[in-house]
Amino acid sequence: MPAPTGDLPLWHQVFVDDFTQSVPIGSFPGAVSTRWGAYPNPWRDTSGYGLHYPGRVISFANGVMDWYLHTETINGAPEHLVAAPYPKLPSASILAQTYGRYAMRFRADALVGYKVAWLLWPTSEVWPRDGEIDFPEGDLDDTICGFMHRMWATWGGDQDPKCTTATFPTWHTAVLEWTPLACRFILDGNVIMAPTLRIPSTQMRWILQTETAGGTPPANSTAGHVQLDWLAAYAPL
Repeated sequence: MPAPTGDLPLWHQVFVDDFTQSVPIGSFPGAVSTRWGAYPNPWRDTSGYGLHYPGRVISFANGVMDWYLHTETINGAPEHLVAAPYPKLPSASILAQTYGRYAMRFRADALVGYKVAWLLWPTSEVWPRDGEIDFPEGDLDDTICGFMHRMWATWGGDQDPKCTTATFPTWHTAVLEWTPLACRFILDGNVIMAPTLRIPSTQMRWILQTETAGGTPPANSTAGHVQLDWLAAYAPL
């Protein structure tokens, strides 16, 4: 399925990538640094079990961005390698805006111990007060969920959650429409949730956080792929 190109009613397209460029392992994000960045090595992921190492995880080939999630020996110890890439605007070091439409086509192997939390995170870094929006999110061996952490929250559980029966190994299209009036979560053409109260209203950046799931670390033998066919971002007209 090709990436959508051009504006939509109410939305101006600000970023799109169909991953037609070849970027082998070891070349990301340097080979595409005008359009992509990533959390750097040696940052730890949210659970602490994973090590951000985008150069050993991410590649572009056959029209797909690919995360190869696996364990390698680094400095004499096994490390679960993960990556959190983010798209950039031409005029900025990261794609950040207040309100927007975010669309992507993705799939993943059902890897025990790994997850995605592709999210909008406040550039203020004030959390949970300034909210957070996650879609898709979920352990890769479980189902696809979405979460809207509400504005003015005082604890992380102040949120609107919705989980589906859809699983990651099948290709899916997810669309998040974030406006002042509602936050619509759309999976494969169906609106799964559309909260309207205490919607985040501060500038957010888009990060494709792909990491260990927490609880217990992945087995060292666990290895597989998260794949992104295309993604597109829009600003309100």
